Amino acid sequence: MNTVEEMILNDDWSDVQATHALPDIDIERMHRYRLQRILDLLKANDTAMCMLVNPISLRYAIDYRCYQLFQSHIPLTYLFIPLEGPLALHDGYARMPSVEKYPRARPISFFDGGDDLPKHADDLAGDIVDYLSEIGARSTRVALEYVNPSIVQALERRRIEVIDAAPIIERAHLIKSTDEINCIRHAVAVAEHGIAKMRKALEPGVNELQLWGLLNYTNIANNGDWHEGRMLASGPRINPWLQEATDRRIEAGDLVGFDTDMVGPFGYFADISRTFLCGNHAGKRQKQLYRLAVEEIEYNLALLRPGLSFKEFQRQAYIPDEAFWQQAYVCTLHGVGMCDEYPYIKPSFRKVPVGDGAFEAGMVVCVESYHGAVGERDGVKIEQQVLITEEGYEMLTTYPLEERLLD
Repeated sequence: MNTVEEMILNDDWSDVQATHALPDIDIERMHRYRLQRILDLLKANDTAMCMLVNPISLRYAIDYRCYQLFQSHIPLTYLFIPLEGPLALHDGYARMPSVEKYPRARPISFFDGGDDLPKHADDLAGDIVDYLSEIGARSTRVALEYVNPSIVQALERRRIEVIDAAPIIERAHLIKSTDEINCIRHAVAVAEHGIAKMRKALEPGVNELQLWGLLNYTNIANNGDWHEGRMLASGPRINPWLQEATDRRIEAGDLVGFDTDMVGPFGYFADISRTFLCGNHAGKRQKQLYRLAVEEIEYNLALLRPGLSFKEFQRQAYIPDEAFWQQAYVCTLHGVGMCDEYPYIKPSFRKVPVGDGAFEAGMVVCVESYHGAVGERDGVKIEQQVLITEEGYEMLTTYPLEERLLD
C-alpha cells in the first residue's frame, strides 16, 4: 500500500460529523426561501425576469452545482427566472426540482461561440422576447448578470430595457434564513476542523502548500466546493499580506497567517483568518502586532448592531496607527454567505465612500484586520465571522486565538 492509499484509506480524522453534529437544515425550505427572495426583488424592481450566469447565483437560485469553476470563466449554462411562470435552465447538466424547462443554450462565451457571438446574441435576444410573450409579462424590463455587451445591444435593438441583475441578487443574499445560518455554522465547523489539523501539523520544515493542503482536503472530504485563493504565507512572506502559499519551508519563530476563503458544504462560505506562531518563542514585535490586530477586531465588533448604517460604521471604525495604513487590509468589514458579499466597507482613511444601507438582523459579516508596517518582516492577519442579531452580534467562528502571541 503506497503513502497516498494509506493517507486516504486510513483517514480517521477528516469527517467533521464524527465530532460535530450536522445542524438542523430543511433543504427544501431553504431553497424556497432563496428563490422567493429573488422573486420579491424582481417584483420590487418591476422586472419581468432575470437571466443568471454566475455559478454562485445558480447555486443560490436553484441549487445548481455543476462545473462551477468552469462556468465562472467559460459560461455554458444560464437560467431564466420569471416574475411569474416556469423557470428555464438552458443546457443544464442536472435536473433541478424547481425547474420545469430545459431548452438548449445559445453560445454566450467566445470559447463556445467564437466570432459569431453577435449572431448568437441576437438569437438569444429573440429567445428572451419569445419567453416574455410566453409568460405574459407586463413589463419589458429584463435583468442580466455578467454577460457580454453584444447581448445587451441585441436586446436593446428589440426595445427591451436591460438592467443589472447583480444588485438584485446581492440584496437577495443579504438576509439569511435559519437554514442558511445553520449551513454557515456547518461550513465554519468544517473549516475549523481543518484549521486544527493545520495547527497540529505546523512545525519547522513543513512547507506552506503542505499545510494549506490539509485545509483543502478537509473541505473536499466533507463535500465542500473550493477555496477562492490559497492565502497562506509565513515568515518574511507574511508582510505584505495577500501572498498565496508556496513551497517555502516554515522555520521556527515564523508567523504563519492564512485566510480560509472556503466555499464549503451546501455552498456556504467559511471566512476565517488566523495567525499562528511556529515554535514556542515569540518576539516582542510579533506580540505587539498581534495585540493590535486583536484590538481592531474587538473594537469593530463592539460597534455592530441592527440599524447602524454602513456609512456610520465606516466613520466610527477603528483607525490604526498611520504606519499601518499603506498595507492595511483592503476592507474593514464585508458581507458573507455563499461567498464574499455586499456590503464591502473600506477603512475611512482610504476615503472610499460606502453605499447606503444599514445592518439588519440575519446578515452575516466578516470583520477583518491586518497589521504589518512597510519594510518590516512580520505581519498579523485575523478575521472573525459573525451573525447580526437583534441584540448585536453572535460569533460564528470559535477557533481560539494564538495564546503564545497574547501572553
